[in-house]
Amino acid sequence: MDARQELVDRMNPNRTIFDRMIGAARLDIPTYEEVEHDASLTAQAAIVVALAALARAIGGIDGGSTHVLSGLMTALSMWLVWAGITYLIGDKVLGGTATWGELLRTLGFAQAPGLLAVVGVFGPLSGVTELVVSIWLLITGIVAIRQALDFSTGKAILTALLGWLSAIAVAVLIALAIGGMAAIFGGIASMFGG
Repeated sequence: MDARQELVDRMNPNRTIFDRMIGAARLDIPTYEEVEHDASLTAQAAIVVALAALARAIGGIDGGSTHVLSGLMTALSMWLVWAGITYLIGDKVLGGTATWGELLRTLGFAQAPGLLAVVGVFGPLSGVTELVVSIWLLITGIVAIRQALDFSTGKAILTALLGWLSAIAVAVLIALAIGGMAAIFGGIASMFGG
């Protein structure tokens, strides 16, 4: 039995989602190993992503409470996409060993510090909160990538950087496509007097 599996085996089977969220926020390696290897925790990882999105909306970091539903949908969509991009880069390009599901779970629980964004509701603390939460999320994300893909911190940082650049490129292409379609539809509408 390898050392990682021994860590997982020693975990308390009665741990709750909140225990795992605290472990992930504390950068507890056995927590990341547990969520990586337990496929039944995928729904819990999605709940963590949703709670973090809700906290950001309440805290005003993502445009205020009027955008709760769109923020929730965006957060869940981006979580799925980010896990996919990270999987392709880390597993297929850089030689890590993970499944998409393992990355979904570790990256989902890595969003746990995002719950602190709710502190942003206290105006004077919003800027500091956003900075602290962003840095903490970067660190938990790198630990999640490293543990899921079973490689060095350096490769995890490279995977995160390449994934981030890829996500930006995709977002730009989508924006250009939407902008191009809007121009086409706008042109068609103007031909008919609209």
